[in-house]
Amino acid sequence: MTGPLVEARGLRIGFGAERAVREVSFRIEPGECVAFVGESGSGKSVTARSLVGLAGPGADVRAERLVVGGTDVRRLPERRWRSIRGGVVGLVLQDALVSLDPLRPVGAEIAETLRRHRAAPRGRVRERTIELLATVGVPEPGLRARQRPHQLSGGLRQRALIASAIAADPALLIADEPTTALDVTVQAQILDLLAERKRAGTALLLISHDLAVVARLADRVHVMKDGAFVEEGPVREVLRAPRHPYTRTLLAAIPSERTRGSRLTVTAEPGPAAASAPGPAPGREAARKVVVEADGLVKAFGDRRAVDEVSFRLHAGETLGIVGESGSGKTTVARLVLGLVPPDGGEVRLDGAPWSALSESGRRPRRREIQLVHQDPLSSFDPRLTVRRLLDEALRDGGPSRATLLDQVGLSPALLDRRPRELSGGQRQRLAIARALAPSPRVLVCDEPVSALDVSVQAQVLDLLADLQARLGVAYLFVSHHLGVVHHLSDRVLVMRGGRVVEAGPVGRVLTRPATAYTRELVAAIPRLDGADAGEPVA
Repeated sequence: MTGPLVEARGLRIGFGAERAVREVSFRIEPGECVAFVGESGSGKSVTARSLVGLAGPGADVRAERLVVGGTDVRRLPERRWRSIRGGVVGLVLQDALVSLDPLRPVGAEIAETLRRHRAAPRGRVRERTIELLATVGVPEPGLRARQRPHQLSGGLRQRALIASAIAADPALLIADEPTTALDVTVQAQILDLLAERKRAGTALLLISHDLAVVARLADRVHVMKDGAFVEEGPVREVLRAPRHPYTRTLLAAIPSERTRGSRLTVTAEPGPAAASAPGPAPGREAARKVVVEADGLVKAFGDRRAVDEVSFRLHAGETLGIVGESGSGKTTVARLVLGLVPPDGGEVRLDGAPWSALSESGRRPRRREIQLVHQDPLSSFDPRLTVRRLLDEALRDGGPSRATLLDQVGLSPALLDRRPRELSGGQRQRLAIARALAPSPRVLVCDEPVSALDVSVQAQVLDLLADLQARLGVAYLFVSHHLGVVHHLSDRVLVMRGGRVVEAGPVGRVLTRPATAYTRELVAAIPRLDGADAGEPVA
């Protein structure tokens, strides 16, 4: 087709009295990647979903002009939308495990798209399904086509979802946070795959809160805030010389080796924790005290050793980062430290005393000393309980007052009678931290605590963790696939691969002058704001 593939002018989207999107205009040319960036709730996802008629129940979508693939979609009946979804526009969402049907093999998901859009002769559907899986880099595509989503790794699920999205050869691919939950090497592979589709002529609409990912792939970028574009232009121009204060705030919030020792948020939120600057943990002697010792930890699941001879020390007031690809064993190490699973070999000691060797009843009196902050706090909360009851349960055996906890994490008492689903992602993560702090622990095990947050909320939570450590002297065991976050927050780091520690040491040395080929591979896979030209792999 000639002209833009997508043209939106004066697009407005409302839900009752709420205006989610206010008078935005944009266009996408064939073979071009356009990115929408901004905080959660800025309107970027609902804007993209309006291009496939999925803005949401009760959405009032209006525009002076809204053309997708040469079709005016402003008053399109549902049957016509079905031909556009998959046929003209493919959609790749963030969470492939939720997007793929858990009850059928991934090959059946791809085959359905092929049949619905008549993208392959009936006798070649299975063959074409396997070809598509091979095209997106899935090993053993014949075997994988017969497997269900839960049998695949996160990276393979995301590849299968992309294969389904491109099955009918759509002219436009919408990628909504396609790499947020992936480790750095799998993220690089998915970005390379999307770059290949772009070079083949597919247009991309990339939605991401990761500005380094945007710099890696996009040609043009639209920065969105409160339902409107506040800045737009060529990606290099916007990210290297931002004109709008909001864009500058987003860029300043990106954690990296350059931000270590400084705050990420431009303006701290109310509360003494947020108002204080990060600093040394109280008491130099206490900072040298070992609070967790892991010696020769081994954990096997069947014939596979998930953790193989892992040893480390964690000191009071220190942050020890654990990084590695999915399946490297880092989360299993965290579970061993927490005493949630028993080791098959080795032991964990807490303050020099046996910990993993104890029975659960033996650990119970000391469990308050070591607490967990989950990746997804919503799934860890009882959805029926209010904030008040969640905190009161955590304070059942004593601890600081409810008001003190809220104050420490910068939450308003006005939220006490809300339930978890009524809170924003940042508020939920602050509540999770408050609940973990309730028993006054010595150690917090943080398992991917900011991976699902947009860049500005992530910055607030990282500043909060630094503030709390400076004030309370709590030690963090920090598990993350985001090397920039680990470099910003951690003192030392363990790099894991295949259940073993392949490199360990001060974070500044390990992540800037890595000694092993694997660590160098991880560091090289990090998308960078100053990386290669858009659409080209980062060296």
